[in-house]
Amino acid sequence: MQRLTQAIESIRAKLDSLRRLSLKETPTRSIIIDPLLEALGWDIRNPNEVEQEYPTVDGKSVDYALKINGKPMLLVEAKALDDPLNDVKAITQVVGYAANAGIVWCILTNGVKWKVYRSVEKCAAPDKQMFEVCLDPRESGGIAVPQLAEQLWLFSRDETAKGTLDVLGEQISTDRKVFKALDTIMRDPPKPIVNAARASIGDESLNPLKIKESIARIWGKMGLGALPAAVLAPGNGPDALGSARRETSRKAAETRRRIDEEGCYNEDRHLDGKPQEIVELFRAIDGFCLSLRPGAVVKRVRKVYVSYCCGGKTFCYVTIFQRSVTLYLRLKYGLIQNPPPFARDVSSQRWGTCELALTISSLAQLEEARPLVCDSLESRA
Repeated sequence: MQRLTQAIESIRAKLDSLRRLSLKETPTRSIIIDPLLEALGWDIRNPNEVEQEYPTVDGKSVDYALKINGKPMLLVEAKALDDPLNDVKAITQVVGYAANAGIVWCILTNGVKWKVYRSVEKCAAPDKQMFEVCLDPRESGGIAVPQLAEQLWLFSRDETAKGTLDVLGEQISTDRKVFKALDTIMRDPPKPIVNAARASIGDESLNPLKIKESIARIWGKMGLGALPAAVLAPGNGPDALGSARRETSRKAAETRRRIDEEGCYNEDRHLDGKPQEIVELFRAIDGFCLSLRPGAVVKRVRKVYVSYCCGGKTFCYVTIFQRSVTLYLRLKYGLIQNPPPFARDVSSQRWGTCELALTISSLAQLEEARPLVCDSLESRA
C-alpha cells in the first residue's frame, strides 16, 4: 500500500505539467497507468498476469487484461490524459468486451480518473458503473491520498484474488435496487407504512393522510429523490475497501459457525477466506480427481482435508492453505524417478500409508503432479 500511496503522490505532484503536454494515450499509459498497475501488485511485464492488447471477439483489442492464474479477471481500457471518459460508445465498447468474454469487471481510465464497471448488471452500459476513483486533488472532494490508495486497492492483485471486488459489487448492486424500490414506495407510501408510522408516533390526532404527506415530504427534503453519491459511487467513500473486507470476513465466520453447529463439513469450510487463485487451483484438482474414473471416484469432505476414493480406497488427500494446496498420495517417495521440486517425503508423518506430499501453488505445478495422482490411484485399484 505504501508503494501505491507514493505513486499517487508522485502523479499528483506532476499532474499540472503533464496536462500542459496534452498527453496522448500511449504516454499516458507509460507515465501514469503502468506505474499505478505495478503499485497495485500487477506484473505488467508478465503476459500471464497482465496481457496487453488483449484480443476481443471483433478482432480489436483492450489495452490490458489483468489475470489470476492465467484467467482474465479485469479488463482495463486506457484513454488520453485529457479524455473526460464520458463517451457512451467507448463505455459500451469496453463493457461489451468484458461481457462477451465472461469477465465481470472492467475499467475505463485516463490515468487520473478510474471508472469501474460491472458487466453483468442488467442495465445500460453507463449505468453499470459501480464506483469511480479520481486522483485529481481538484476533483476528489478533499479525500486524502491514503484514502484514495484504499479505494484503488480494491482492484489490486491481492484483492482481486480474494474476491473483495465481487463482494463490494454485490453490495452496491443490491443497495441500488433496494434504494430505487424505497424511492418508489416513499414517494407514495402505502397504507402499512403509514399505519406503522402512526402506531410508532402514538398521536391519534394525526390522520393517515397527514402522515402519508409528511413521509413523502421528508423523503424529498432529505434529498433522496435520486440515488445518493454513496450508492452511485461507493468508491468515493473512505471505507469501501474496509466494508467489503468486513463482509468477506463476516460470511466466512458465519459459514464456520453454521458448520460447527450442524456438525457437518463442506467445501466452504476449507475455501472460505482463501485467495481466489487458491480456490481456482483446488477446483482444478477436484475436477481432475473426479474425472479419473467418472462415477467411481468419490469425494469426501472432512474437518481438515478433502479425500478422493475409488472402490473404497483413498488415493489422494488434499489440504488447502492460503498460498498452496498439498496433495498426499499413496506412493513411496524413494521409488519415484526425478520427483518434482515441490514433492517431499512424509513417511514419518501420520498420513496413513501416504508417503508422498506435493505442495503446489500453480496450475503449471498441477500439470506436473497429474501423473503422480494417476499412479496413486492405480496403486490402490
